[in-house]
Formats: sequence, structure tokens, C-alpha cells
Amino acid sequence: MKTRNNTIIIDGIELFYREAGNPNNETILLLHGFPSSSHMYREVIDLLTEDYHLIAPDYPGFGLSEAPSIKDYEYTFDNITSTMERFIEALELSSFYLMMQDYGGPIGLRIASKRPDWIKGLIIQNANAYLEGLGVWAQKIGKFQQENDLVGLTNFKDYLMSPDGIKEQYLHEHIEEDKIDPTSYLTDIAFMQRSGIHEKQTALFTNYGTNFPKYADWQSYFKTHQPKTLIVWGIHDKFFSKEGAEAYSKDLENPQIHLFEGGHFMLEEYPQEVAKLIKNFIK
Repeated sequence: MKTRNNTIIIDGIELFYREAGNPNNETILLLHGFPSSSHMYREVIDLLTEDYHLIAPDYPGFGLSEAPSIKDYEYTFDNITSTMERFIEALELSSFYLMMQDYGGPIGLRIASKRPDWIKGLIIQNANAYLEGLGVWAQKIGKFQQENDLVGLTNFKDYLMSPDGIKEQYLHEHIEEDKIDPTSYLTDIAFMQRSGIHEKQTALFTNYGTNFPKYADWQSYFKTHQPKTLIVWGIHDKFFSKEGAEAYSKDLENPQIHLFEGGHFMLEEYPQEVAKLIKNFIK
């Protein structure tokens, strides 16, 4: 069944989202990371479309969604979460599995901890909810902040949004470059280079620190509600190391944890393996 490319107006903003599969089947809501979009889930969606109903939105300022100015839209994790909540309500998704990667983690876990009744299970790919597992790049950002090195922080942030920085997030020292489809990072680069996007991405990047105080809330949600959880993790991610995956066992009783020789975007390398795990997990 072919993926449908849809748009919907939420709070006056046109949001793009991919939809596939039969709405009568179990629904999976897929929340993407930085600096990507729903495009990162395309292969997983294709592999799961016969068995599930899949919804993958682009946040405001990402991918094919509208990008209002920073005067007209607050690019914070709290506000994007609110937009995604209204998106979920508009599509009448009352019960679903939630798949999250990178930025999708703090957005999705805000939703899950607020509306646990919506969540049938969590599928987590390289998205931290614990201080354990902050990788070399996350530590580098933290050091710039601790030392109040605004020049260093700005330069590194700009690198992560540059063509070279985006490409490096897809590649790692343990993979040959020809194993990654260049369409993926070239797509992200093209989206990032659109007029005004750098300013909006900078606003959200700067807001990332608001996620750390939420960790205790999310851990309490895990401990209290014990959501059924599948964790798939690329261990060569420079943002989030494998300790981030293992830390979920501190509060979840029986998380399924699978570590891969992949990077930040390990779905580019292991889509079939992850799709099989998802099928077994939901069944």
C-alpha cells in the first residue's frame, strides 16, 4: 500500500505528514529527530505498511511543513509538543504506539507522560531520557555551556547545521560511506538551507536544555506506568552513547533493548532488522 503524502492545518500552520497502511490496524506515530524529517522513516514505513497504520509528521520548521517566523511561532520543545498534541487530536489518534528518535524523544515523552492513556507502547531509537549516555558531541555542547563559551557553542551549532555537519551525523567511523544513501543527508541539507530555517533551528537548538529538567518526570512515568518498550540503538552515535539505551532498565522492568553497529541515523543502515523487531514487539 503506497504512502500517502498529506497536509493538515494546525493552529494556522500547514503541517506535512506521511500516512500509510490501514487505519483499522494498530497505529504507529513516528516522531523524527534533528536535522531530519519524516523522510528518515520512509524505509521503515514501507516495510510495515502491510501490517500497521503509520503516521509520520514533520514539525513546524522541519521538512515539508510550514516554517512560520520566530515572531509568529515559538520554536521550543514545549510548544512543538503542544502542536503535535493538537495534530494527534485532529487525526483522532486515541491509542497508538509511539516511535521516537533524537528530538522526537523529548517531544514524544512530553506527550506520553501527559497522556499515558494514548500510549500502547514506546519504540525508542537513540533518544535519551537519562544523563547516562550523553555522547562526545553532547558532552562538548555541555562543556561550552558550562564555560559560557558562546563563540565555541555557536560555531559548533553552525557546524551541525552545515552540509559537512549534517553528513557526518549520518556517517561514522565504522561504516563505509557507500552504505548510506546520500539522498538522506542531501535532503536534510536542502531543507536546512532554505531561507530563514537556520534562525528557527537555532532557536530550538538553544532551547534543548529545557529537556534535562524533564528527565525526572519521564522516569517517573516509566516507573509508574511501565509502558511496553522496544529500544533500538546505534552505538556509534556521537550524541547518545549505548549507556543511554541501557539506562532505561533502571525504571522499566522489561524493556527490549537491541544495540546495533550503527550511528545516529541507524535506520539508514538497519531498516529491515528494525522493522522485524517492531513486528515481533507489537505482536
